[in-house]
Amino acid sequence: MRLRRVLACATLLACGAALAAEGEKIGTVDTAFQWIGRDHDILVEAYDDPAVQGVTCYVSRARTGGIKGTLGLAEDRAEASIACRQTGPIAFPQPLRKQEEVFSERMSILFKRLRIVRMVDPARNVLVYLTYSEKLIDGSPQNSVTAVPVDRATAIPLRK
Repeated sequence: MRLRRVLACATLLACGAALAAEGEKIGTVDTAFQWIGRDHDILVEAYDDPAVQGVTCYVSRARTGGIKGTLGLAEDRAEASIACRQTGPIAFPQPLRKQEEVFSERMSILFKRLRIVRMVDPARNVLVYLTYSEKLIDGSPQNSVTAVPVDRATAIPLRK
């Protein structure tokens, strides 16, 4: 029984590490002063879509400061916003899945993650990006969505 739990945890960590992406920090804005540790803030990061050349997603999210936040032990709030834009010529090195998680980042020491899912709307030739937080036990319905239209001359290739 214990071995099974250890294997399950190892599998979850391996899957999470495979999908984790490091965003490029664009900037922060302080929202509350803390006497010890960093202040509470809003962090803005840029993520380039790994499967779509020419698309970057900008995500803003609240970060808890103080001692726990500075040490990475605090659980950040489940609030985030996303805006994805065409930042260069759009190209698809390989076909996309109709729906796929493209980024995942830890929001607490163990169980909470910020997730970004790409969906393809082939009827409108649009890439739709959704951000939400997920908690192992109880997720949050708070979410944000954005869309990137692709020129009709460039069809979005889908995996069969």
